[in-house]
Amino acid sequence: MSQATQIDTTDEGVIESVSGPVVVATDLDARMNDVVYVGEEGLMGEVIEIEGDLTTIQVYEETSDVAPGEPVANTGEPLTVDLGPGMMDSIYDGVQRPLDVLEEQMGAFLDRGVDAPGIDLDKQWEFTPEVEVGDEVEAGDVLGTVPETESIEHKVLLPPDSEGGEVTAVEPGSFTVTDTVVELDTGEEVTMRQEWPVREARPTVDKMTPDTPLVSGQRILDGLFPLAKGGTAAIPGPFGSGKTVTQQSLAKFADADIVVYIGCGERGNEMTEVIEDFPELPDPQTGNALMARTCLIANTSNMPVAARESCVYTGITIAEYYRDMGYDVALMADSTSRWAEAMREISSRLEEMPGEEGYPAYLAARLSQFYERAGYFQNINGSEGSISVIGAVSPPGGDFSEPVTQNTLRIVKTFWALDADLAERRHFPAINWDESYSLYREQLDPWFAENVAADWAETRQWAIDTLDEESELQEIVQLVGKDALPEDQQLTLEVARYLREAWLQQNAFHDVDRYCPPEKTSRMLEAIKTYNDEAFRALEAGVPVEEIQSIDAAPRLNRMSTAEEYEEFIAEVEGEITEELREKY
Repeated sequence: MSQATQIDTTDEGVIESVSGPVVVATDLDARMNDVVYVGEEGLMGEVIEIEGDLTTIQVYEETSDVAPGEPVANTGEPLTVDLGPGMMDSIYDGVQRPLDVLEEQMGAFLDRGVDAPGIDLDKQWEFTPEVEVGDEVEAGDVLGTVPETESIEHKVLLPPDSEGGEVTAVEPGSFTVTDTVVELDTGEEVTMRQEWPVREARPTVDKMTPDTPLVSGQRILDGLFPLAKGGTAAIPGPFGSGKTVTQQSLAKFADADIVVYIGCGERGNEMTEVIEDFPELPDPQTGNALMARTCLIANTSNMPVAARESCVYTGITIAEYYRDMGYDVALMADSTSRWAEAMREISSRLEEMPGEEGYPAYLAARLSQFYERAGYFQNINGSEGSISVIGAVSPPGGDFSEPVTQNTLRIVKTFWALDADLAERRHFPAINWDESYSLYREQLDPWFAENVAADWAETRQWAIDTLDEESELQEIVQLVGKDALPEDQQLTLEVARYLREAWLQQNAFHDVDRYCPPEKTSRMLEAIKTYNDEAFRALEAGVPVEEIQSIDAAPRLNRMSTAEEYEEFIAEVEGEITEELREKY
């Protein structure tokens, strides 16, 4: 919402009461979700309840010193975001105010009531038309392109609510986002800037079943619990288990065209790390700066709680805009628990009937509305694009039975459960393979079979079965000790140890191991299965299990992850394992 909108007010009321971020006004002619400006300082807020002559407003800024009797001005418009070139490589707060621009104006601490357009209104962009005079265009059609960053070509679209028509004027050149770049016979003058209400999904033709994985470069995710492009995933976990690091790894390495990273109520030092790291990180896909295809929304825990409630809508609307261009977008929300806590605080100040653990009764509905905006879509211009949503959940004390986690699990189809015990043992990513799941496996198996390995599904199932058997055997081991087990079960434990240590563990700070392509993930698993098959053949031939476990080549499996020329290294290790074991019988 630009500063210009603040001046264009349609009605004024008077503050009757103030309770934290919730303000009640009288004599205000407003509709639900209208943006208003509260008090003498003009603090931005949104209408959330109307009862008779009383209008309740959630204010997106600190309301100390705001007093009854001060004016409330209504804009008559819902909360919208500015859409156009310039959103990549930007850092916004929860209501799309550019933090870097405001910092230049007033320093690190923002004054109340300040505002700035979401995109630069004065910058010139080089527009190249894709249409000619006489062409018929419809809503959503691509009118031209702009080189937004070195990584992203921005496609200028006819707004979804346009009636369309015949192009009467268009030419290439340098324009600002407010200049007319295309004129239609209906009299419509199209600019590169659009506005869209954040709580309203942008229109599409069809939501299709996704059949391509969002390759993350994390072995445990791609190998055991894959996420589809256009899918939804939740990462719940207690403090210190690695939610933020996992999401940052996904933002860096997932094969999405665009990344929208929402820091929703997280600690300021974590967002500082993201803001400092991302501009310096090279993009593994293009070699350019990672920020060239990233939009950051930073709404930290010390920022006003009401803006936290709106930041996820701001992020998903920006994601939908790039999806309409035909891009695959990955949206990280860290964390949805803080978003739910913001809803709980506002709900309690509204004196609404609380649900479980004080959360509002509509918690599940709000979570559903957010996650269902993800998907693999056919756009109104005929292109296809996707939004994959990965939401971190921060259950208090790591209790997965609390309402936010449980309601999220009813919605998402991929569940990556972080485990504090694994984190304490320095096993990262600390994703518990017994509790996690993905409902996309079967629909993604054909892609993996065609592009990675024909026996992908069978090998993965072998790994799952082995890890499941190990979990059952560990309970016996704790009672009677490992040596009391039959030899075949001792060997199963040894194979499972290599699955855990050599395959599932991954070092996010190692230059080679931090990203593992699916082909390498598959080959590493095949090498461990080779050891399994050859070891059990030797056992059946009468070789003692101690001799099988003591071969020199087996420990080299732990070095596969850091091998640069992994194909040669893995083939060499497989050959040595086979040779050493077969010599024993």
